[in-house]
Amino acid sequence: MSEPVAIRRKRLLHQSRYRGRLESDLLLGRFATAHLAGLDRAGLDRYEALLAESDQDLFAWISGQERVPSRHDHDLFHRLREFRLVDHRS
Repeated sequence: MSEPVAIRRKRLLHQSRYRGRLESDLLLGRFATAHLAGLDRAGLDRYEALLAESDQDLFAWISGQERVPSRHDHDLFHRLREFRLVDHRS
């Protein structure tokens, strides 16, 4: 039996907020809070695949220090990259 979408969103939010590296916790936690509710199952799949990557790789891709692999070069990753560039401390 598959996991209900609401439970999956809660799990992904928790995983986003508690990755073990403060920068990741802040960026991914804020992004998840702002965007998870609007993601369909395919979007949740893409986001979950990003969370499976190391923080070091994610930050290298997000900052542009390394090319994002084609498996993650999609609309959701681009939203995450743009989200990082906006100041969310209002």
